[in-house]
Amino acid sequence: MKKTDNTYSRRSFLKVSSLSGGGFMLGISWLASAKPEETLSALNVEPIWQELTSYIKITPENVIKIFSPNPEFGQNVMTSLPMLIAEELDVDFKSIVVEQASYNPALFNRQFTGGSQSIRSAWKLLRTAGASARQMILTAASQAWNVPVSELTTSKGQVKHAASGKSGSYGSFSTAASKLTVPKDIVLKANKGFRLLGTPQKNVEGTKIVHGKPLFGMDYTEAGMLIAMTERPPAFGMRLKLYDATAAKKMPGIVDVFTIQVYEPTQKLAMFDTRSFNEVIAVVGKTTWDVMNARKMLNVVWENAPDTKEIMNNRETIVPGGLESTTKHYADMLAMDKKPGQIQRKDGEPEKAFEAAKHVIERTYTAPFLAHNIMEPTNTFAHFQGNKVRFVAPIQGPDFIANTIATRLGIPKENIEINLARMGGGFGRRAYGHYMVEAALISKQANAPIKLVYSREDDVSGGIYRPTYQLTYRAAFDENKRLTAMHIKGGGIPESPLHANRFPAGALDNYMAESWSIPSNITVGAFRAPRSNFNAAAEQSFLDEIAEYMGKDPIAFRLELLQRAKDNPVGKNNDYDAARYMGVLELVRDKSGWGKPENANKKRGVSAYFCHNSYAAQVIDLRVKDGQVIVDHVTSAVDCGVVVNPEGAKNMAEGAAIDGIGNALFGNLTFTEGRTNQKNFDTYRMIRHNEAPKKIDVHFVANETDPTGLGEPPFPPIFGAMANALYKATGKRLYKQPFGNQIG
Repeated sequence: MKKTDNTYSRRSFLKVSSLSGGGFMLGISWLASAKPEETLSALNVEPIWQELTSYIKITPENVIKIFSPNPEFGQNVMTSLPMLIAEELDVDFKSIVVEQASYNPALFNRQFTGGSQSIRSAWKLLRTAGASARQMILTAASQAWNVPVSELTTSKGQVKHAASGKSGSYGSFSTAASKLTVPKDIVLKANKGFRLLGTPQKNVEGTKIVHGKPLFGMDYTEAGMLIAMTERPPAFGMRLKLYDATAAKKMPGIVDVFTIQVYEPTQKLAMFDTRSFNEVIAVVGKTTWDVMNARKMLNVVWENAPDTKEIMNNRETIVPGGLESTTKHYADMLAMDKKPGQIQRKDGEPEKAFEAAKHVIERTYTAPFLAHNIMEPTNTFAHFQGNKVRFVAPIQGPDFIANTIATRLGIPKENIEINLARMGGGFGRRAYGHYMVEAALISKQANAPIKLVYSREDDVSGGIYRPTYQLTYRAAFDENKRLTAMHIKGGGIPESPLHANRFPAGALDNYMAESWSIPSNITVGAFRAPRSNFNAAAEQSFLDEIAEYMGKDPIAFRLELLQRAKDNPVGKNNDYDAARYMGVLELVRDKSGWGKPENANKKRGVSAYFCHNSYAAQVIDLRVKDGQVIVDHVTSAVDCGVVVNPEGAKNMAEGAAIDGIGNALFGNLTFTEGRTNQKNFDTYRMIRHNEAPKKIDVHFVANETDPTGLGEPPFPPIFGAMANALYKATGKRLYKQPFGNQIG
């Protein structure tokens, strides 16, 4: 894995600081090539880069390199983020070199991939970086040719002066440009002036991926590196009592066996810190095979853990002891549902509306814990030396974990170097960097560079799950079947999925939302579209059932409610834009041919949802044959503002549909006495290739709204669309996920 050059002079740092408070620097090299990657790899001397902003480097022969600041786990930000720079820089995107930047908060803003915020946060920031560099090159050219900047134009990395016929590459002006002051008050292009943004671009690392080039953390190796694995308690609610490593240490290739405390007992945890299993046994050896075999030879005695205190984000909580089981989880959630919850929102007089109701529909929806099942198991390289530590790590939020590592190891944060590896999966799992803390502590104790590797079983049984949830919906109707009130009560273990201010809040005069939660020692965390992935399933299933009772078309009913929220909203805290919400429903209706006579016999379901600042809707057409669900067609509509890269955006929406269908049908993690009953793909059912939709059509609402989010928004609605389509196919409404085991 190539290490990024992040050495910069004092002058370059000052230029960084002058643009948006830090985050810009253009480097220029005096080495060149005709074709970017071929020539750079063939150079016989090390390039010497001069600097302008941190995102761009240029050689005299016009080889242009753009650094992608955010970690990449397959959502293709490594293509779309550089496109923002390239658009304003005015270069040929196909001729540039894109490289993953290393973690460096002094040079790069918000090096975090999560929350569907990468493009949204970088929209103006990175475009300004590109436009600033272009302006500096233009200024250098005007000085060299003694002509006004206003008479110069650029195209594909070339500067031209029409009156004199002069032209030159960006590289030919790079030295002079690097000595200029970074301009202020840069004017960015209007959307209608985009040449690159909005055009499909292939994954910049696609060729490397296809050819198996070293990109991922698992690929990394260096001289003297040892392999480490950890042995953890077999169940949540247990801890280490004592162990004997005599036999393990005698195994071939084993260097050492010792225990580590991932966090100090009194250490305050920050965002994305987790204690899953705090005291673990580290086995260190020469190869993965050696370590795996030695780990089996450990003689370990575990004991039940008591209640413990935990301080996270300055809030103290009690983590209960005890061994938890799925059957009790569901019983406890049903019991909590009968108790008063915490009122999160109340509009009008819902209690009176329910008392006066002629008919009430009440439905309870549940969903299990879900494991991330990232394709590349958790790993990281760490080398602790003196008071410094160097990582090659697949991590979503390097800045978050850097703070934790500095605290745990007692070293300055600036002594932590993190080279970002491409992640073989993420969507929340790799926001939690406890494995980097483990690796650093093991490297320190072993006095050697190590690569920490989790097995698939370690990953599945080790925590950071989607919580288990429950939502109860109640709807009140008058004698004319008009909807008069709605009551939502939701909770889970150990958190509630409730979004109290989301649709249909704001569309009803009488509305109430309550929440509750049950503490647990099972560690949970962000899972693609946290909370929304279940909230959408329950909400959209219930809306379909209401529409059926009222004798209304499901899409028409939703649009009717949204029209009310648009024209005369109830309350002031509604967190969605009703007009945009309506837009995706109308688009998916039209593109799917919803309501057309030719589609009358199709078993189809619809769903729409807002989360992460964007709107998505889906229509699913499916069949059930011999107890198997066959998804023939998914029509997806998304409003995420300006679409930067339609190629990547389409892939993201397609992946969301497949991911959601798989989780809706099969996703299920259960516990018996604190132990996961599923530990690998033989027992944790994943969607298979032949179960993916036969066809997926993706459509984007065309507008000039600044980009919002895309990684997560198309995921939640698919659950509701599946439930509604399955009802049409089977005549049975499903209230408990996963759905697959209820179809026969």
